[in-house]
Amino acid sequence: MSDGDDSATLWKVNRTIHELVKDRGFQVSDDEINMDLATFKSHYANNAGSVDRNQLNFFTNSVHNPEDQIFVFFSDEKSVGVKTMRKLLGILEEKNINRGIIIFPGVMTSSARKVILAMQARFKLEEFAEADLLVNITHHKLVPRHEVLTQEQKRLLLEKYRLKETQLPRIQIADPIARYYGLRRGQVVKITRPSETAGRYASYRICF
Repeated sequence: MSDGDDSATLWKVNRTIHELVKDRGFQVSDDEINMDLATFKSHYANNAGSVDRNQLNFFTNSVHNPEDQIFVFFSDEKSVGVKTMRKLLGILEEKNINRGIIIFPGVMTSSARKVILAMQARFKLEEFAEADLLVNITHHKLVPRHEVLTQEQKRLLLEKYRLKETQLPRIQIADPIARYYGLRRGQVVKITRPSETAGRYASYRICF
């Protein structure tokens, strides 16, 4: 991959991750989302067109709860290992943040993934390859609108239709949409689709 291609790729990835974080209810500048390639290069690339991924790191607060923060970490390692995960955990500890997303250009080792599992009681860590973020899947015309319900909304839904959680259709935690919204097991997502007869209709799925 050439440096020019690298900056264009990271421009798309940077836009998608800001959209993802915003869609989860965190504060994001529209300037980052709407930034064109030329502006992105002027901000983050050197004269050769190469982007320092460390400059793309950012953290932000929840719109509804300023104490709820998330940190997005761009790794420049092709193969993310335990060393990189320790670096990320060190940053999270220093900033007192328990949510982190790591983005990498290549692959993640099984040892690094074990770190995510081992630390899940203390940190909510997620991982995305850059290739996963080149396109925002929620913008595809075939993907209906998804809305993550609060615990109270979930309770009212089950009460209204006299349902048990086990009676709801399911969405796997590894589903691309579930990963985009950072769904946790037991969370319910509302899916709104267009309908020729009713205008639109809603269905619900529980993450498992």
